[in-house]
Amino acid sequence: MEPRRSLGWPIVLGVVLIGSIIILGVGWVLVSIVAALGSKNAAFYWAVLAVGVSLLVLVLVGVIVYLALTIKAIKLSQRQSNFIDSVTHELKSPLASLKLYLQTLTRRPVPPSEQADFHRFMLQDVERLDTLIDHLLDAAKTMHRSRPAGGQATTVLPVLEQAADRVIQRHGVAQDTITITTDPPAADLRVQGREADLEIVFRNLIDNAVKYSLPEPQVEVTLSETGRGRVLVRVADNGPGIPLAERTQIFRRFVRLGSELERATPGTGLGLYLVKSIVKQLRGRVVVKGRLTRKGTVLEVELPQAVGVVATDGDA
Repeated sequence: MEPRRSLGWPIVLGVVLIGSIIILGVGWVLVSIVAALGSKNAAFYWAVLAVGVSLLVLVLVGVIVYLALTIKAIKLSQRQSNFIDSVTHELKSPLASLKLYLQTLTRRPVPPSEQADFHRFMLQDVERLDTLIDHLLDAAKTMHRSRPAGGQATTVLPVLEQAADRVIQRHGVAQDTITITTDPPAADLRVQGREADLEIVFRNLIDNAVKYSLPEPQVEVTLSETGRGRVLVRVADNGPGIPLAERTQIFRRFVRLGSELERATPGTGLGLYLVKSIVKQLRGRVVVKGRLTRKGTVLEVELPQAVGVVATDGDA
């Protein structure tokens, strides 16, 4: 595997170059000022000084821009390596498991009770592969499409319930693991957007909340109206939480906290990127917060409420 590039050397080199340019520039300016004050042809020296300072400023700006672009490129490369590691793991693990079960079934007689267990485990592996493919396809569609047209509306509560049911089935947790709370007036709230897009958003939020809170997850989903023509969906979990310094990073493409080769939680680093991209296209916003009284993470999605538009039938 190709070694991952470090940010240390580009930053050190950039700082040294910027410092050298500033020191040389200040020294040259001082020498030029002294020469101009002691010369009979002062106008010439002042003109040369102005041209020189302008060129130094351009060089300094160029070095800073180059350093910023280099750091950005290295970070993108690191995230892509992280993504390749995660996708490789997500593909290899269920495929190896499926191969083992199929080899066992074909090489020796297996009691019916064990066959049922094997079939259940293989179905879970297939679901894991299906989820991975869905993430990749959703990411591709999100990156290559324009902002969705207005005039569509979707009732939020049924989409939340459908997303919660899918997550419960995927992780095999109890039905009361995810609770959805809403005031009676908010049960019929609609937002501008397609049902397929909203399902991707809420499914990824709830799935992350359950996945990172195992083995005993408790996820609270709240639907409410902000009073400013906006609808607020709040997803709170009882996981370890996200450090404050890393909360702005988790919505970037391919980003997963920690080392990809050392983590046990499956994922590709695309879930929250999809959430951020779709919510932005729907003219909404998503923020991450910590819980005040206990451990856990809260993600809030705020979307514009649909008024006077015809509800969609869920067609993508």
